Amino acid sequence: MPLWFQIAERLRASIRAGEFRPDDALPSEAQIGFAFGVSRTTARASLDRLRQEGLIFRQSGRGSIVLQRKVEQPVNQLASFAEDMRRRGLKASYATFSAAPAPLPAEAADALGLSLGTTVFFIRRLLLADDEPMGMSESWLAPSALGENPGPTPEDLDAGSLYQWLSVQCGVQIAGAQEFIEAATADGTMARRLSITPGAPVLVARRRSHAADGAPIEYAVMHYRADRYRFSIDLAGQ
Repeated sequence: MPLWFQIAERLRASIRAGEFRPDDALPSEAQIGFAFGVSRTTARASLDRLRQEGLIFRQSGRGSIVLQRKVEQPVNQLASFAEDMRRRGLKASYATFSAAPAPLPAEAADALGLSLGTTVFFIRRLLLADDEPMGMSESWLAPSALGENPGPTPEDLDAGSLYQWLSVQCGVQIAGAQEFIEAATADGTMARRLSITPGAPVLVARRRSHAADGAPIEYAVMHYRADRYRFSIDLAGQ
């Protein structure tokens, strides 16, 4: 293997072992060159590899800084945010900003098969992992999913998974969903809530979930921090 590749592997292993923690600076190009007996060009190539993998970023005056590890979500696996974080050894929590009836916007109305302006239960909340902001979620619940239930309170939503609440309180099980993922940038309000800079990249997931009979249950739009979250998919060969 090329020397730059071997050095990148050594540094990657050190990061994963916790020898370098998030916001720590890696050795400089000069220090790497001295330690491994290589040129600065080779040292730079090893750091470039780690940057391309999203493990570090370059900061003027500080060097190569270790990033928080990204949470990886398989796109072919439906799970609540709480379940997803628990599988990764992270503690999920929520901060609810809205939980009340509201008129449907065009995008959500089309997804749920309802008329524009129909009043449904609307939820907006902050998604956190180990108490750090991970994303923002907006959800519109189909009236048929709630039945006679008035909807979850902010306390219910702060306490745990919306999907679990629907199952326990309404007897509703989400059997599947269709999801679209795209890139966007954070506006001022979102940036402030997610602790990122305005204009920073975010990943947007638009999900329409349904029951076993195909009846719509929820339309949700989630904005995730691109520096902390990524999606993966397994592709089968022909």
